Amino acid sequence: MVAKVFIDGEAGTTGLQIRDRLSGRRDLELLAIAPEDRKDTSARAEALNAADLVVLCLPDEAARESVSLINNPRTRVIDASTAHRIAEGWTYGLPELAPGQRAKIAAATRVANPGCWPTGFLALIRPLIAAGVIPVDWPLSVHGVSGYTGGGRAMIAQFEDPQAPNHTDTACKIYAANLRHKHVPEMQVHAGLTRAPLFTPAVARFRCGMIVEVPLPLAVLPGWPKLADIHAILSAAYMDARFVDVATLGEAASITGLEAESLAGRNDMRLLVFGDDGLGQARLVALLDNLGKGAGGAAVQNLNLMLGFEECEGL
Repeated sequence: MVAKVFIDGEAGTTGLQIRDRLSGRRDLELLAIAPEDRKDTSARAEALNAADLVVLCLPDEAARESVSLINNPRTRVIDASTAHRIAEGWTYGLPELAPGQRAKIAAATRVANPGCWPTGFLALIRPLIAAGVIPVDWPLSVHGVSGYTGGGRAMIAQFEDPQAPNHTDTACKIYAANLRHKHVPEMQVHAGLTRAPLFTPAVARFRCGMIVEVPLPLAVLPGWPKLADIHAILSAAYMDARFVDVATLGEAASITGLEAESLAGRNDMRLLVFGDDGLGQARLVALLDNLGKGAGGAAVQNLNLMLGFEECEGL
């Protein structure tokens, strides 16, 4: 079977990466429209409805518009924007989220690709909430640092183009200081939390890669869980995962530093449990590529599941 795939927004950062991952595959036919027609509604509608599967790499409003143009009931959609991540009728595209999620994605006609920050946060937290270790009303916080490509063309220009009006030579900066980041609702809903986590992101002068970190005060959690308890739950949750690896406690204990770019260019994610049982404190860390498992790689993984291909194909 050769499936027809159309990437709406293929000229953007995520779109280019997805196209690069899909080009050369014999099981796919990539549809395209002329560059001058990319904003032409009729040309886009024709391509959207001719495809077996569409990947939307667009701003939120443009993604919603594209969905509205689809009238072919056989056209399936993966939306890489924020527009549909908590929308009714859309399946959340994190195969490792919970048992049965892969099957839901494979059967879905509308899949919302996760954000990069929520991917790391949910991988660390969702199994612990499901196991009852973290109460659903716990005041969680999540911090980390990402490569600047996660901000798209505008942020890439800000860091790379000396002629850009907002060009910066800074090494690292925080953002979303008003705590209203668009990823927060996604984190809360898909973690099953009754209150929003406190999200404090930063971006630094490197292109790809990220560290997502959740501090846990074990000593005040119900039952005072130990590091081994946390590690056992995460290890069991991802025992059969193709793209998630949990470092052993011994390996984590031997690490004195962690580089955010360690998994750049890859689609896997590594989880680590750091901490001290005597202090009753833990640092849960997810290491991934913001454009890999955090964006384009995840979209290709979902595409493979939806079209019945090997999950790792092209990754």
